[in-house]
Amino acid sequence: MRATSEVGKMKFGIFFELSVPKPWSERSEHQVYFNALEQAELADELGFDQVWAVEHHFLEEYSHCSAPEVFLTAVAMRTKRIRIGHGVMLVLPPFNHPVRCAERAAALDILSNGRLEFGTGRSATWTELGGFNCDPDLTKEMWDESLRAIPKMWTQEIFSWQGKHFSVPPRCVIPKPLQKPHPPLWVAVTSPETAIQAAERGIGCLGVSVGTPKEYEERVKAYRRVIRECEPVGEFVNEQVNGVTFLYVDENEEEARLWGSKLVYTFSLLAAHFTGVSSIYPTPAYKVPGLLFALRREQEQRSSPTAAASSDGGIIREGMAIGTPETVIKQIKLWEEIGVDRMVFLLNAGEVIPQEKVLRSLRLFAEHVMPKFDAEAARARDSRARAAR
Repeated sequence: MRATSEVGKMKFGIFFELSVPKPWSERSEHQVYFNALEQAELADELGFDQVWAVEHHFLEEYSHCSAPEVFLTAVAMRTKRIRIGHGVMLVLPPFNHPVRCAERAAALDILSNGRLEFGTGRSATWTELGGFNCDPDLTKEMWDESLRAIPKMWTQEIFSWQGKHFSVPPRCVIPKPLQKPHPPLWVAVTSPETAIQAAERGIGCLGVSVGTPKEYEERVKAYRRVIRECEPVGEFVNEQVNGVTFLYVDENEEEARLWGSKLVYTFSLLAAHFTGVSSIYPTPAYKVPGLLFALRREQEQRSSPTAAASSDGGIIREGMAIGTPETVIKQIKLWEEIGVDRMVFLLNAGEVIPQEKVLRSLRLFAEHVMPKFDAEAARARDSRARAAR
C-alpha cells in the first residue's frame, strides 16, 4: 500500500522554528508563540496543506520549540483542516523514550481528528546531543530502532521489544492513532545519504536544509529510484518529498527582496552561532552537518566579490519564494520540475518581519500563487481522464 501525492498538484505548508531574539523580555516567548499560532490559523483558512514544527533544545534565540507536541496541539485546536506535522520528533531514547513518542503522537492524532504527519529525526547539533548525554556515533542506529518499533506500538494490541537501545516488556501502548493503520512517516533529510535511508525504509523525505532546486535534484532522483524497491518500516509506503525554503511575497519586487533578505540573513545569523560549537560535531559520524554547515557555506559565498555586487548581497538564492507573485510562481515551478511534491516555508526569523507583513505575505501567496498550481492540477486530472477513455 502506498500513500502518494496527487499528480500535478503541488502542496504548500509552513514551518516553525520559533526563534526568539535577544534581548528577552518577560513576554518575548509568549509573543513569538502566539504570532505563530495566528499564522497557522490564517494558513488553515487560506488553504495551506500543512504546518510543521521542529524539536530543538538549548538553542537559545535560534529555536525555542522544545515541546512541539504542545505547540502543535494548540495549532490543532485552532484549525480545522490543515495537516499537523512533527517536523520532527527526536526519537532517540536519550531525548524521548520511543513509547512516549508513540503515545504523544497518537494523542495528537486523535485531538487533531486524524491530521498528524509524523516526522522523525536524530537531532541537529552537538549542543543538543551533549545536553542529553547522547553518543553521536549511535544516533543513526538509535533512530532506526525507534523508527521500526513505533509503528508496531500503534498497530499491535500487545507490544514488546528487546533491542539494543531500549526494551519494553509486553504492554498495551495507548492511545492508538485515529489514522489507520497509522500516520504517514517521515524523516528529516539534510544530506543525500539520509534521502537514501528514507527511501530504503519507505518513508517520506522531509527536507529541512535550505538549498536550491539544482542541489536537491539528484537527491530527489535517488530517492525516487530507491523507494521503488523499499522494505517499509510501517504498514504502508509514504513516497512524498517535501522541500523547504523562505517565503515573502509583495506586489513590489524591491520591497519583497528587502524584507526577504532580512529574513534569510537573520535566520542564517541565528543559526550560525551553533556552527562553531566543537567544530560542529566532535565525531566522524557527522561528516555532513547539513543545515548549519550549509548556512556557513552560504555566508562564505555571500562574502565573495560576485555576491557583494548583488543588490541583496547574494543572499537570495534560486528557489527561494521571495518576490512578487509572478516571481514566486517561477521559483516554485523550479521545485515542481525536479519532482518535489510539497513546499514548506519559513515565514519569519527572530521576528525580523512585523507580524502584519507576514500575514499579508501569506494572503498574497494564497490569492495569487496557489490558484496557479490548483489550475494546473485540474488540467492534469482532465488529461488523465481523457487518456483513460
